[in-house]
Amino acid sequence: MSPDPHKQNVTISLSKPTLRKVKVLAARRDTSISGLLAQQVEILVGEEEAYERAERQAIQLLDHGFHLGGLAPASRDELHER
Repeated sequence: MSPDPHKQNVTISLSKPTLRKVKVLAARRDTSISGLLAQQVEILVGEEEAYERAERQAIQLLDHGFHLGGLAPASRDELHER
């Protein structure tokens, strides 16, 4: 099988105890360490993108403002009519 041209390998360093644990975890999930880490990174990136999207939407809502049902403010002359 040829490598996917849209993917690139990366190298990470893990402590020996962590490496032993991740090997077991990957085996339990019937995947490789690479597959396990790639999946977790994809999840992390997706969560970050969702957060940024929600933040932009919230800022747009705040910039637009909300109509809270009040009436237009009275003019100075209307307030001082007797």
